[in-house]
Amino acid sequence: MKKLIASVSLMASTTLMAASLPPVRSNVQGDYVEARTADVYTGPCFANAEVDLVGNLAVFGWKINKGEWQGTNLDGLSVVGVVRASGTLGYIHSDAYPVKSVIIVDKRATPEQRLALQSFAQKMGGKLLTDVVRVDVEPIEFTMEGSVHNATAKLAAGTLAAIQTRAMREGDHLCHNEETWYEPLTKLDHSMPAYALAHKFTGPELGTTWSYPEKRSAFVGSFHYND
Repeated sequence: MKKLIASVSLMASTTLMAASLPPVRSNVQGDYVEARTADVYTGPCFANAEVDLVGNLAVFGWKINKGEWQGTNLDGLSVVGVVRASGTLGYIHSDAYPVKSVIIVDKRATPEQRLALQSFAQKMGGKLLTDVVRVDVEPIEFTMEGSVHNATAKLAAGTLAAIQTRAMREGDHLCHNEETWYEPLTKLDHSMPAYALAHKFTGPELGTTWSYPEKRSAFVGSFHYND
């Protein structure tokens, strides 16, 4: 009977201690880039010609300049998402789901950091990164120069995926009534459409590969997450 009382007392004490511990919080900030297989900055003439025909493939990535995710420090590490959707991503009049995805985590990360990077990407990517068919580990290089309004970005995840962008120029206005036709695939603090000099994915996991350069198909931006 004494052992039972002691056991119950220990369980109650452990539960009380766990309840009194502060929750593990996340606070991260950094840079973001994405590219799709359709113009995101365009006019109706181009958008109507592309919708439901292209724009179902995308590469996007985050570089965490500083911060922790659920108690794990991720300073300087990057993570990439790659998706193949069933329709044009971001088109409000049709459903792009189901979506198959690949996550690529930074090779420099420890095993604990790799799990945190995947968790972070799935939180930020939402439904796009729910059905993950594979998680790859690759060296990731992600640089962004300039402010969001005139940034140039370069992302390379080994030989699997790459994006390179420059700021929009006057010569990129073909219809002269262009606007941001689709929104970025994730929540950002600031974002600007950009011109994709390079955009490719070469992995076998999604049943297709692509190279889709020289399009007004990219976004650059900055993000923060705090809970």
